[in-house]
Amino acid sequence: MVKTFEIIEKVGTSKKCYCDAIEDLVKDVKKEKPIGWFEVKEIRGRVDENGAIEYQVAVKFGIKS
Repeated sequence: MVKTFEIIEKVGTSKKCYCDAIEDLVKDVKKEKPIGWFEVKEIRGRVDENGAIEYQVAVKFGIKS
């Protein structure tokens, strides 16, 4: 049996840490589609006008077909 995957990419954010951004994103995608795997493609952040840090992660998901 051949397995196939649809690939989607999403960006998650957190004001606490990168791990929270990843976990929240995985939970959100899992609600809609069956995840086979995921890969963190990019980690970045930003600092707003008040000096608060926002962590951002770009994640690629393999969705089971």
